[in-house]
Amino acid sequence: MAGRINDDDVKAVRDAVPIDAVVSEYLQLRNAGGGNLKGLCPFHDEKSPSFQVSPGKGLFHCFGCQEGGDTIAFVMKIDHLTFSETVERLAAKAGITLRYEEGGYNPSHQRGERIRLVEAHQIAADFYREQLNGPEAEIGRKFLAARGFDQEAAAHFGVGYSPAGWDHLTRYLRGKGFSDKELISSGLSQDGRRGPIDRFRGRLMWPISDTSGDVVGFGARKLRDDDNGPKYLNTPETSIYKKSQVLYGIDLAKKDIAKSSRAVVVEGYTDVMACHLAGVTTAIATCGTAFGGDHIKILRRLLMDNGSARVIFTFDGDAAGQKAALRAFEDDQKFAAETYIAIAPDNMDPCDLRLAKGDDAVRDLVEPRTPLFEFALRQIVGRYDLETPAGRAAALDEAAPVVAKIKTGSVQREVAVQLAGFVGILDQEYVVRRVNQLAQWARGRGERRGPAPAPSRAGARHQQVQAPAAPSGPALNLRSPAHRTERELLKLALQKPALVSPAFDAYGVDEFTAPPYAAVRQCIAEAGGAEMGVADTREYLVQVLDATPDDTVRKLVTELAVEVFHGKSIDESYAGEHLVKVRLRAVDRRIADVQGSLARLGSNVAPDHLAAAQNEVWVLQQYAQSLRNHGAAAL
Repeated sequence: MAGRINDDDVKAVRDAVPIDAVVSEYLQLRNAGGGNLKGLCPFHDEKSPSFQVSPGKGLFHCFGCQEGGDTIAFVMKIDHLTFSETVERLAAKAGITLRYEEGGYNPSHQRGERIRLVEAHQIAADFYREQLNGPEAEIGRKFLAARGFDQEAAAHFGVGYSPAGWDHLTRYLRGKGFSDKELISSGLSQDGRRGPIDRFRGRLMWPISDTSGDVVGFGARKLRDDDNGPKYLNTPETSIYKKSQVLYGIDLAKKDIAKSSRAVVVEGYTDVMACHLAGVTTAIATCGTAFGGDHIKILRRLLMDNGSARVIFTFDGDAAGQKAALRAFEDDQKFAAETYIAIAPDNMDPCDLRLAKGDDAVRDLVEPRTPLFEFALRQIVGRYDLETPAGRAAALDEAAPVVAKIKTGSVQREVAVQLAGFVGILDQEYVVRRVNQLAQWARGRGERRGPAPAPSRAGARHQQVQAPAAPSGPALNLRSPAHRTERELLKLALQKPALVSPAFDAYGVDEFTAPPYAAVRQCIAEAGGAEMGVADTREYLVQVLDATPDDTVRKLVTELAVEVFHGKSIDESYAGEHLVKVRLRAVDRRIADVQGSLARLGSNVAPDHLAAAQNEVWVLQQYAQSLRNHGAAAL
């Protein structure tokens, strides 16, 4: 059994790997003010960025879906890893050697499955790359040269060669300590009559990496006529390789995609190579599957769906390419980016185009010209005889429902007007009305038959924080001045503990009237108080998060730890103002409670009890007056 990772080593890993650097491997981050960064959440679909990262605190939080935590929590969530697997992965990235509390360190037994499978793929990639230099791989080198790729290009993309024998890689990986079970699980080997054999044999190999740069699979190109397999053979679905969730070249292209707000989608590995070598460094390709919803999610997080974002699809002009373009158009509305299609002359793909006409022709090909919707509608309309009324009517019948799916009303109308021109119908308003009617019918069917609408983002957020493990009290109401003040004070205690210490640590849990806020106050107390954060805010936040009783409170802590303040100047004066407001409301509530109890008892109250209560009210009133007159100095 794997030993427990030493706590000091976990802390060292958390401190050594900046959270913004890790998150940036998966999505584009931009300045959000207050030292925070923002981007489109990778854990739920959203149009505008509500996902925030606080590099100074080492935390992230999404104000849409409420996911939050530190670097380790982010990697665990996005890559579906265990805690140990995540720490091991980040430790390897930071060059930190981990210590284990029980049983010492044994890499072959104590690394998680994903770590092991990724490591096997990296070793395999290195193995294949070395094999490309051998005499057997001459056929592969000739293949690359014939397509305009020299040795330097092959090295840049990690292209390799799998030997034609039955088990060269399998034996090599066994020698590296991998079990037969791991080799089969990885997809690098497959069951043979006498045990595992290599899955890829005698083929040119392209390593496929995920967004973070880990090799998770391979694409293998047939080279010999006696190879009875398919032209391209990809890694099968495994725990680390899902073809609908990977894009070839994304690890090389992601920075330029984010920087330029532009992505070029091509069809094959050599097309990606040709584009990058021609200077189109935003090119990526799907891996043996159609471009779909999961691919869109990857690109949207990098493009961040700003108004200038562009996605350019390059498809062959043949029937298969046209079909692929229509499929892409069906998902077009999932982008906020503008989508275009590029088809090379003579139906050449980017690789052939580069060979025939050079790098300039490839760069010119991917300049946005034809909107994807225009191409898709022309493909539909082109199947009909538009010289006849019946042909025009039939073309409109097929194309109008496609336009009706466009969600934005102004865009829908503009495309409907263009559709009228494509079909040859002079009455544009007739086509606009037809499309609008179809859209209304579709919405009506959705309202009658579809599932109950999901709660709004604000509603979902309200539900998330209503019922943590906390003392009973009024429900959280973000419009309540009292709750807004308590929220701001907790943000100060988490983000700027030096401004509220030591006064804050004297505040009782009952001074926070909203149960969620009382729960956070309790967690701060269990972590040693806000004073613990003065010296090391990041470690203090880790302690507060460790003290949370459940995910609901944990998510609220990360939310408060990254949320921006409402004030313009966050200083001692601002902190004192909120300390006073929370304390003053607590004092006023206590005065009201005591006076209410006396009123209910009436003449039945005992004289000594009456005297004690009246004295308490007098003292509290004096304290309240002092708070009003002198502010934080009276605390």
